[in-house]
Amino acid sequence: MLQTPYYLIDKTKLLRNMEKIAYVREKSGAKALLALKCFATWSVFDFMRDFMDGTTSSSLNEVRLGHERFGKETHAYSVAYADYEIDEVISHADKIIFNSIAQLERFAVKASGIVRGLRLNPQVSSSSFDLADPARPFSRLGEWDVAKVEKVMDKISGFMIHNNCENSDFALFDRMLGQIEEKFGPLLKKAEWVSLGGGIHFTGEGYPIDAFCDRLKAFSEKYGVQVYLEPGEASITKSTTLEVTVLDKLYNGKDLVVVDSSIEAHMLDLLIYRENAKVSPNQGPHRYMVCGKSCLAGDIFGEFDFPEELKVGDRISIQDAAGYTMVKKNWFNGVKMPAIAIRELDGSLRTVREFDYADYEQSLS
Repeated sequence: MLQTPYYLIDKTKLLRNMEKIAYVREKSGAKALLALKCFATWSVFDFMRDFMDGTTSSSLNEVRLGHERFGKETHAYSVAYADYEIDEVISHADKIIFNSIAQLERFAVKASGIVRGLRLNPQVSSSSFDLADPARPFSRLGEWDVAKVEKVMDKISGFMIHNNCENSDFALFDRMLGQIEEKFGPLLKKAEWVSLGGGIHFTGEGYPIDAFCDRLKAFSEKYGVQVYLEPGEASITKSTTLEVTVLDKLYNGKDLVVVDSSIEAHMLDLLIYRENAKVSPNQGPHRYMVCGKSCLAGDIFGEFDFPEELKVGDRISIQDAAGYTMVKKNWFNGVKMPAIAIRELDGSLRTVREFDYADYEQSLS
């Protein structure tokens, strides 16, 4: 057995998301780009490539990875480009999206050889976390003044609008898209393409996918634009686990187990958003608080129910561990970095990456 901790990507589960994405592409006419900020494990790009149109990025490193490892369409976006990196960004991209009019005007000439776009901020979003809300007060994410954008339409051909966040409510998506149309309608009519960003959980169970497709198609036809989606979490939801092993048991008013992993190092979003991990089926008479092995007091995966009493050496599968995990993993406390493994469609398991002391040492100076 592979030594824990490790992330295990199950291609059979990944395929379910890919097939839903392919369905949306076919029925709506929208194109789908993998959002590398969420998931950038390139060992499965060859598998995902058949179901998606390319990648979208948030940095020079991501746009280069998308170009070199995924191929197809490569969209570049960044909150701000630096002078020293803009030429290389452009060399890897088919399309570049600027976050502000100032950045657009600064680099428009350099980017004249590829498609240029601008991010719009509709000032509404589905986020319940202020930390992740692109429409929060004083947001730096995109332009909102229609009159100002009108003046630079000769420099761009389309827009990116990202205002959904873990949004599984189609009615909310529909309503916010209507607000976008009301606010930016005159601009949309002059555009050739519009990206509606990510954060739309259309691959989730029970999502009205046909209604979603109809809405996208109607939007596309109304404004004569190519619609893009940028699924991140929707691409890889429920496809991956973090496999860990129980190292110790304690009691301090509750039954505790310590595992060979850490939320701060391996599932950082749980700590940032103060959420619990997921364990399935989370049923049984034995309840434990599952704790990470770092020195951070709040390094806790959550409390879960198990059918049998846990023992040192038992393995636990932390569910839904693909999005915003491998791209955020770090060397806090020097805790062993999880390997990355893939379960193929035939059930076979292969390890694609392991990390050792040299990786830790070389990440520093």
